[in-house]
Amino acid sequence: MNKNEKFVITINRELGSGGRTVGRKLAEKLGVKFYDKELIKGLQEHYHLTIEEIEKVKGRKHNWWADVERMLQIGPGVTTNYYMLQQGNDSDRLTTDEMFKTETLILQDIAADESCIVAGRSGFHVFRDHPNRLSILIQASMPHRVARVVSKQNVTEDEARYIIDKVDKMRENYVKKYTNTSRYDTRNYQLVISMDDISEDDAVEIIMDFINRQS
Repeated sequence: MNKNEKFVITINRELGSGGRTVGRKLAEKLGVKFYDKELIKGLQEHYHLTIEEIEKVKGRKHNWWADVERMLQIGPGVTTNYYMLQQGNDSDRLTTDEMFKTETLILQDIAADESCIVAGRSGFHVFRDHPNRLSILIQASMPHRVARVVSKQNVTEDEARYIIDKVDKMRENYVKKYTNTSRYDTRNYQLVISMDDISEDDAVEIIMDFINRQS
């Protein structure tokens, strides 16, 4: 990936690995915007966006996403205000084929206009044909993940394991349904990082070193 040209970095991560924090910090380091795919879905649902509606807006104004950015005040490394669009737990929200297609279109349009980082279950698939992309998988051992979920969500270890298991199954089923592959297949990524014994800042430096060696 050449950081001196328009690029997209996708980060798939295991719950409790700290991957979302790594993505946000990396976006700040690179001075680009960070988009969480689940938050994009919340935006899509809140504004009832469909493929047809997006195409109509694009037909009237080329950079339709700029209006959304101004409204949400999105800046480098920030997904501020997206959370206000979400209602309920993501694992309880239904993903339909139409929603997946619309979400994919939104993400591809964003990446066509600007360099960005996208965190999400199938970013590696959505941008598999992007000419200047870096796909990353961030993992961690179960003890690491449990400890982080316990700390972040204020739950017991048993509750944390239940949450992790539920989300792991949900995300894997999602990926298999829409990409016909597994999110654990390392062939889908150019860089795989284990968060055991390293900090989020360490992971960012590893990624930056990888990028700089390619640029």
